[in-house]
Amino acid sequence: MLLLANFFWGISFPLIKAIVLLHERLVPAAGTWFSAIYTVAPRFVLATAILILWQPRGFWRVTPGELKQGIVIGLFAAAGMLLQNDALQFTAASTSAFLTQFYAILIPVWVALRSRRNPGALIWTCCALVLAGVAILGNFDFRTLTFGRGEWETLLSSLFFMGQILWLEKKEFAANRAAKLTLVMFATEALVFSVLAVVVAPDLATLAVPWGNGAWVGFTLVLTLLCTVGSFSLMNAWQPKITATEAGLIYCVEPIFGSLMACFLPALFSAWAAIHYPNETATWTLLAGGGLITLANILLQVRPPAKG
Repeated sequence: MLLLANFFWGISFPLIKAIVLLHERLVPAAGTWFSAIYTVAPRFVLATAILILWQPRGFWRVTPGELKQGIVIGLFAAAGMLLQNDALQFTAASTSAFLTQFYAILIPVWVALRSRRNPGALIWTCCALVLAGVAILGNFDFRTLTFGRGEWETLLSSLFFMGQILWLEKKEFAANRAAKLTLVMFATEALVFSVLAVVVAPDLATLAVPWGNGAWVGFTLVLTLLCTVGSFSLMNAWQPKITATEAGLIYCVEPIFGSLMACFLPALFSAWAAIHYPNETATWTLLAGGGLITLANILLQVRPPAKG
């Protein structure tokens, strides 16, 4: 089930990239932050409405624990998605997909620090592999010690996604119902992004412009049904059945799906939306950087760290 969620998220990388490029054509004066925010605000408003319609008679009946966990996870996810979507305007979808997985290494390190024990040689070796992969993917300039904006924002977003995974694992919320948790999470993100969209939009009329474009509506519906309702419902229902470390490792399949999708979906999206978004190719940086990150996570999967 978590692999299926990863497949849906893999679609989201080139899909969101296509939406932000479409925003450049539809609302060129709105700016990059509006473009990033307006790729997610509609999807979570629609996703919230879908879940309410799915359980119309008792959708408001949530426990205090479900409310607390859903709000916190929603805030972590909102911060991560905001940074990740803005970053997609400055880096390739495949690069973003691999860099997002930085949390897979951060989680076992965090668990080790929390339990006050050395994570061991394997973890440190995998950390070195991931850092090398991140440097290659981000075209790190060792002379000036700089990344690009897209790479830095993606790495920062990974910290918030780590927080989302760790909060989903908390034992105090073990009795929470996945459907209620997901609804609270979606509603939190819908509220956050809707307010931000209104704040950063040049005017209220700008909010209505994309809805008149068939390609934008189609992209948003796919993003809502598969990459939001489908993926997060699967994540919230099935991730608590394993540890956060194991979940982080499984989620590392996401960039592989994302990179494969970016090899053929952009041309299809371009033809539909009249945008210029060429298919990505498997460059040496993608193969080397992504390969190092994937190798690190395979090593951890073969010899998973002890539970914290």
